[in-house]
Parts: sequence; C-alpha cells; structure tokens
Amino acid sequence: MKKIKRIGVLTGGGDAPGLNAVIRAVVKSAFNRNWEVIGIREGFEGLLNISKAKKITTKDITGILNMGGTILGTTNRGNPFQHQVKVGNKVVVRDLSNIIVRNFRKLKLDALVAIGGDGSLGIAKGLKDKGIPIVGVPKTIDNDLKATVITFGYDTAVSTATDALDKLHSTAQSHKRVMVVEVMGRYAGWIALNSGVAGGADVILIPEIPFNLDKVCAKVKERYQTKRNFCIVVVAEGAKPVGGQRIVKATASASRVELLVGIGNMVAEEISKRTGKETRSMVLGHLQRGGNPTTFDRLVGTRFGTAAVRLIAEGKFGRMVCLRPPNIGSVPLEEAISQLNTVPLHSDVIQSGRELGICFGD
Repeated sequence: MKKIKRIGVLTGGGDAPGLNAVIRAVVKSAFNRNWEVIGIREGFEGLLNISKAKKITTKDITGILNMGGTILGTTNRGNPFQHQVKVGNKVVVRDLSNIIVRNFRKLKLDALVAIGGDGSLGIAKGLKDKGIPIVGVPKTIDNDLKATVITFGYDTAVSTATDALDKLHSTAQSHKRVMVVEVMGRYAGWIALNSGVAGGADVILIPEIPFNLDKVCAKVKERYQTKRNFCIVVVAEGAKPVGGQRIVKATASASRVELLVGIGNMVAEEISKRTGKETRSMVLGHLQRGGNPTTFDRLVGTRFGTAAVRLIAEGKFGRMVCLRPPNIGSVPLEEAISQLNTVPLHSDVIQSGRELGICFGD
C-alpha cells in the first residue's frame, strides 16, 4: 500500500452543526500520523480550482469544536459530473470530473475525505469509480441516510426545532391561536416527528403519512371544545395531503434539487378557513442548520472524523463511516447512497404519539 503523506478534506451540500468537529478530528488524527492536510474550500467546487486548496494546521482548528457552520465553506452547486458552464449566451451542463482527478493529482493528495449527505456522497462514489482514493462521512440534518443509525447535525436540528416549539406554546396559549410550524426534512419526517413529540405538538404531519385535512381540523376543534384554547401543528416540508403533491417553490437549477416550502402556510390557511380559529404559520428554515452543535453531534462528529482517517490508514477506500451502536463502522459508498432512511410506520415514536393523542392526519 502506498504510504500516506498528504490528504484532502472538504465539506459539501448544506451546512450542518458538527462539520467543524469532523474537520478538527480529521486534522488532529492526521497530524498525529505525521500527515499533511489540505482543506478544499467550497466543497467539490474547490477541486475545480486548486487556488481554493490550502494547507490546514492544528493552529487553524483551535477553538472550532463548538462552532456551527464549516471553516472550509460549502456549496450544493458543485457537482462536477453535471456542472453548469456558460457558453456564449447559453448555460450548458458538462462533465468536469476529469478536472477533479487532474487537480487531485496536482495537489499530490494520497486520499480525500468527503463530508456530506446523499448528494455529496453520490459525487464521492463517482470519483471513487474514476480512481480517487476517497472516504465519506455522513452529514445531514434530515437523518435520511439508511446506512447509519444517525447522522451528525440531526440532533442539533431537532433540539433547535424543539426549542422553537417550547417558545411558541406561550404565545399560542396567550392569544388562543393555532400555530403551524414548518420544519425541514424533505422526504424524511424525523425532525418533525421527534421535535413534535418532544415539543408537545398536537398535530404532526410527515412525508411518510399523507394527511387528511378534515382529520387535522377535527383535532384542532377538539382542542378548543375541551377548553384547551390553542393548538401546535408541526409540518415537515415534504408532507403532502392524501392524493396531493408536495409543494415545490422552485427547482434549484444548479443542483437540480426541489426547493420545498409552503406546505405549512397551506395547512394554516385551511385550518383558519375550516375552523374559524386564528392561525399563524412560520417556517424555521435554515435556523435548523445553524448554532453550536449539541454534545452528541460534537462527539459523533469527532468519532466519524477519526474513523475516516483510520480507514485511510488501513487503505479501506470507497467507504463511508457509519454509526452502528455501540461502535463506528463503515459501509461501501454504493450502499451508503442506495436507500433513504425514512420514518417506519411501525415506529414506536409514532405509536407513542398516537397514545398521547397526537394527530398524524390519517
């Protein structure tokens, strides 16, 4: 096996609390093996322009363990296999992955650590197929990667959403209002489900269970009829009514990813119209991506980062580190991106919610 001297690390896709904990763990673990670490700025986009690659020392990572965001910057627009290039007055899509391979070699890297969600890990798998020795680290606040029990960033996002629900209870009760809160999650309802149960929601709508607005409104009416004159409704951005479609604001042209927003407002308008109760809606949006990572996310991020370096030291490339309690393991990148981790309908959290009287719209 080739002796490792220099590795690269990048963060791709949406930011998540705990990214800096992973970067710190990678750099410190590599430093203790006498390896040099090159930080790639702005995800895979940075490998298309090697001026964005800079050496990272232990001095650069001092104090970043508890910081949100990523010191390397990130983007969800840097897919080298489908890169948008302006030719004259037109924008065309081209495969620039060979430039990534060429720049990887120019930087004299022996391996690359790619930290990201299913999109970034899909790119990592493509680069692995082109011969780049690469290791993936799972990052997504949606917790939608099946190959790992949990991803870092998720715990902080749920905590942020739960804290928001705690605060909304007092204003909802004061004004006798229905408060509808839209949270992230896209096609997986983990944030909505767990923050909703932990935050005392009365209605939780998730992508896995198409909802009936009549049943949602019946729950709202029941609250007021029993003199509990307010109601908290949590809606995942990817939730949809029975027989209906997800509400798509737009499709991001660069990443070709649907931008889901608006379902919370739609539900709020229908509740107001059908029940006559004063209703307000809010979208938590990117608040869920920010802030300091929780203890759990700092710890699992650190474990993931050190495990990624360990895989490189062992020559186990083309794999993603994963949490398989009680230990950190790894799976092939193909397996890592093969299946979404959605909420199972037999989940005991859903069962607990039903037994508490929470309405799931079905």
